[in-house]
This record gives sequence, structure tokens and C-alpha cells, in this order.
Amino acid sequence: MAMELSSRNSATRHEQPSTPIVALAAHRPRKSWIVSCVILLLFGGILAYGITTRLRHAATVRAETAQMSLPAVSVATPERSAPLQEIVLPGNVQPFTSAPIYARTNGYLKAWYADIGAHVKKGQLLAAIETPEVDQQLQQSRSNLATSEANLKLSGIIKNRYEGLLASHAVAQQDVDNAVGTYNANKSIVEANQANVKQLETLQSFEKVYAPFSGIITARNTDIGQLVNSGNSGNPKTDLFHISQPGQLRVYVNVPEQYSRAAKPGLTADLTLAEFPGQRFQGKLVRTSESINYATRTLIAEIDVDNPSGELLSGAYTEAHLKVPGQASSYLVPVSALIFRSHGLQVAVVKSGAASLRSVTPGHDFGEKIEIVSGLQANDSMIVNPPDSLVSGQKVQVVAPNTTANTAATGGA
Repeated sequence: MAMELSSRNSATRHEQPSTPIVALAAHRPRKSWIVSCVILLLFGGILAYGITTRLRHAATVRAETAQMSLPAVSVATPERSAPLQEIVLPGNVQPFTSAPIYARTNGYLKAWYADIGAHVKKGQLLAAIETPEVDQQLQQSRSNLATSEANLKLSGIIKNRYEGLLASHAVAQQDVDNAVGTYNANKSIVEANQANVKQLETLQSFEKVYAPFSGIITARNTDIGQLVNSGNSGNPKTDLFHISQPGQLRVYVNVPEQYSRAAKPGLTADLTLAEFPGQRFQGKLVRTSESINYATRTLIAEIDVDNPSGELLSGAYTEAHLKVPGQASSYLVPVSALIFRSHGLQVAVVKSGAASLRSVTPGHDFGEKIEIVSGLQANDSMIVNPPDSLVSGQKVQVVAPNTTANTAATGGA
């Protein structure tokens, strides 16, 4: 009995701990499943985040690549031209009055009295020419004149005598008519000899060469003893001197056709010369040719300038600054904005993110800038340095000028 009770107590002691062990074994799979789900969710989240980040990065790269594929350009608005435009035209300073001095008789130069640079007055003796042939011809003509005058005097006496005898019928009418005819013939001979003497005296007066007006001798092309030809015999004429009047100068300039209507007489013109840096000489446009030259398509204009002190030298190169009224619809643009193609002169304008090529009409070229008289508006965004491959309708990226320069430098690197 006691043994049976001890056996039951032992069995009871061995059966009591079995219930918690079974419960613990039942909870372990559920906990492992939760951990596995958490790990799976964590892994899925990391994977989804990585995929999403990669897709976002790829989209960003594609957007940046598409943006970088657009040409980067800088734009500027056209600059309206000033109401008064100054055009600079080249010209040559010329004396207002200038003339070569030729000989009017043949002979040898006896003496000259003025050299280059000499200031001479009107009527001043410049040179003397020896003309022995003319002197001999004049002497002979005077002798012939004296002979014809003697014959005229004798025929006059005979004519008067015959006319007196005719009143008493002592001579025939025929004799009187002969005497009158001889007198008239001798009178004509005297007049012819007088004209010949005057002609030779005029030629002899050409032995003295005088200044036709007051001025400066700019050239002397002869010397003592040189043979001088008047050119009457077909020989080349001898240019003895060249005289110029420097008190007033004239400058001829070629005005471009687009400014021909604005170049009116009365405009003020300033002259600048290299030998007078920073100094301007005021002149005035006095006349134009009123016609366009076919070869140069320019209008010839004359500018007169006073030169009382003679500091401006004839033949000098000068630049004439003319202020002409500008066109209201003209604009100034950088030369780098122009596109030279077979379609003519064009500029590129940005509109709605795309380039649009426009044909323009150029005006005056100012060097770094050029005038555009048609084809542009005041609010146009003009591409400053358009690429050579740019076409109308192409998308472009507008950036600051410095950014454009850096982009070009990076692309070049």
C-alpha cells in the first residue's frame, strides 16, 4: 500500500512539469514566424527603397541629360540707335584752289624766283624764259608792218591825187578805181601786220611767268637752262610750278547710300588727323553730287574748313565725323550675333524656349556693333553667339553669358 502510494506520488511528480513544456514548444514556431515576417518586411522595404532611389536617380539623370543636350546660349535685347548718329568717313585734305603753272611760249628757262614752300602774291614774278625765235619773229613782223604802213601812205597819196584829177576829167575813172583798190588792199595788209605784231608781242609777254593767285608753291619742276615747251607744237607741256591756296581747304568724302538722304548741306563735320591727337577741326558740308556712284554706291560730299594759320597741310589724310539723323526703327547689335548663310544676313531670336532665325537688313558698321534697320523688335531676346548648327525651331537653353563661357570651356576640356 505504501509502495503504491509512493509510486503514484512519483508519477504525479513526473507528470506535473509536462504542461509548460508543451506550451513553450507551441509558442516557439509563432515567434519565429513573426521574426521572419519582420525580417522579410525589412528586407522588402530596403529593396523597395533602393529600387525607388535608383529609379528616381535614373529619371534625374535622364532629365539632366536632356537638359544638357540643349545648346546653351546667352541672349541680349537690341539697343536702340541714338537720334543722332556719328559716321566716320575717310577723306583727303585738298586745297580750295590749286593749279599747275605752264609756259605759253617755247624757249629756255632764264631764271626762277620762287621755290617750293614760298608764299607768293597774285601777279608776283615766278620765272623768266628766253625766247629768241619769238623775238626774231616779232622784229620781222614789225618790219613788215612798217613796210605795209609806208605802202599804205603812198597809195593814199595816189588815191587822193587821182580823185582830184577826176574832177577836171584829167584821168579816167578806171585809174581812180585802181588807186582806191590799191589803197584798200594796203590798208588790209597793215591791219593784218598789226594783228601779227600783237600776237607776237603777247607771246613775248609769256616770257615772264606770274602767279595767277596768292598761295604757296608746292612744286618746282624746272631749272635754269631747261628747254620749255608750250605744247602748241605737239610736244608735252612743261609743268613749271604748282601753286595752292591753303587759306581754305576742302575734303571730299563718300557717304554710304543709306545716309545719302540725311547728308544735307549745312551739316557740321569735325575733322580729325593723326598728327593732331585729341584735336578736332570744325568744317561744314557745303555741297553734294546729288547722285549715287554706280561703282561704290556712295554719295560724294564736299566739306569746307577754314585754315587761316595754315596748320592743316593739303594732301593729308583725315577722318570726317558727320552727325546725321538716325532712323527711328534702327537698332545696334553685336557683330557676334550675326549669322552669315546662303539665305542672307540673319539673327537668332529665342521665343518660347526655341530659336527663330530672322532675316535682317544691315545699316552702318561701327566695328564691334552694327546697325540693323529692319527685321528686329525692341523686346526681342537675341542670341549673342549662335552656334553654327543652329536651325529655326530648335530648342535652346538660355543661360547667363558667364555660364555659357564656362559650359563651352567644360565641353572643350
